[in-house]
Amino acid sequence: MVRANRWTPAVAALLAGLAQAASIGAPWYGQPLWWLQLASLGVLAILLLRTSSVRAAVALGWVFGLAWLAGTFWWLFISMHSYGGLPAPFAAGAVLLLAGFLGSYYAFACGLFAKLRHHGGFIDALLFAALWLAAELMRVTWFTGFPWGEGGYAHVDGPLAVLAPYVGVHGIGFVAAVLAYGLAAPFAARPGGAARPWIGPAGALLLLAACAWLPLPSVGSAQPGPRLSVALLQGNIPQDEKFQGGSGIPQALGWYGRQLLDAQAALVVAPETAIPLLPQQLPEGYLQTLRERFARGDSATLIGIPLGNAGEGYSNSVIGLKPDASPYRYDKHHLVPFGEFIPPLFRWFTEAMHIPLGDFNRGAVGQASFVWQGQRLAPNVCYEDLFGEELGARFADAAEAPTMFVNLSNIGWFGNTVAIDQHLNISRMRSLEFDRAMIRATNTGATVVINRRGRVTHSLPRHTRGVLLGEAEGASSLTFYAWWVSRLGLWPLWLLALALPVICVLRSRRTGPTGLA
Repeated sequence: MVRANRWTPAVAALLAGLAQAASIGAPWYGQPLWWLQLASLGVLAILLLRTSSVRAAVALGWVFGLAWLAGTFWWLFISMHSYGGLPAPFAAGAVLLLAGFLGSYYAFACGLFAKLRHHGGFIDALLFAALWLAAELMRVTWFTGFPWGEGGYAHVDGPLAVLAPYVGVHGIGFVAAVLAYGLAAPFAARPGGAARPWIGPAGALLLLAACAWLPLPSVGSAQPGPRLSVALLQGNIPQDEKFQGGSGIPQALGWYGRQLLDAQAALVVAPETAIPLLPQQLPEGYLQTLRERFARGDSATLIGIPLGNAGEGYSNSVIGLKPDASPYRYDKHHLVPFGEFIPPLFRWFTEAMHIPLGDFNRGAVGQASFVWQGQRLAPNVCYEDLFGEELGARFADAAEAPTMFVNLSNIGWFGNTVAIDQHLNISRMRSLEFDRAMIRATNTGATVVINRRGRVTHSLPRHTRGVLLGEAEGASSLTFYAWWVSRLGLWPLWLLALALPVICVLRSRRTGPTGLA
């Protein structure tokens, strides 16, 4: 019995971490579960409040983080093993190592909370949330950043979504941590502790009810904005054949070429590396035919294609073609570690996989938009839409700010998994933060049109080949989040995360504990 009790907190932390992963996109149907995110984080708060050991708190935070992150991006195993040929034990080990490394941020936050907390109260709720925010920001920025599965994304359909145009996904995560602590604190109350343990849950529920009652802010005109007809191409080229000269490459060139020539929408979008060859490797006249097609008429196109050469380097790029204009070019800025650039000392790892990997050049932050039919279209490639602060850099000049986002992706590397749903929810959060439609053209899904309110208005069945026809509404409004993140980046959140622990500790020492728990 003693041995079982010893391991109970660790098992609870592991299960809570897996529940946190499910809250970002439920494996059984892909939807986010905001209430599960609060509940799972609340369980961790209870475990931390019930231990007085800093070492135990570190261990609990790390177990929670490991389970949460491995349960979120387990599908990396598919890219490394199924498509990369890495032996299954090594691929599984790589996923666990990544999750364990990133989980150390949360272990540090939990250990510091155990060290600094002052036995409950609103002060400790702020301390817990600030340290949790600091861990999230570390994951966003350190080592190029990989914040996939951040807790705030679970709230894209929940009451806290109303906060997105003000504080963004990271701010939502901070508020969620305060709520989770408030709801959980009474379950960890000690005899003789706070006299009114109901205050925390009551305050948390009141805030949730207020957020659920409030509508999303109307930051733009009440009248609908200009609309753009779109044709979004989803080739569904098998990932293990995509770069094969005898199968995937002819399929891609043939199918995408025909759709680009035949489409009649105002904007035609082909996904990331839809054309899987460099321009100089294409059949003679292929690209020239496309240029001539869009040099006349009333259609334009954005096409994913690699660009460059051995001397200048290569880039994962998007070209834009439209009548009476020079070709447009966008180069992906935020590259994927191991996939698009090889970190120092890790070339041996990438060479162990049979995937077309390499070191690509980075594009600049805040590149110009593709201007067409009164719209300023801001391309972003694959998981670049995970970094709202980088998309936000384009809003520094309101007169040149994007009116619509265009995401070009290929996450066929991860099979028909919840990765597709998770990425869709990420794009939806960007729409909420910036009050912008997001149109997404992908190789295997989710190819969709997302409106300014983060709702999917048009969609194509995933893992099918087809063309999605729809309309997207542009906007020129500027949310509060877009205003401050375009000027200050993440520094306001870093200040909150670093200053609150100092303030909370100083105040708690001066005034003593107050009663949330």
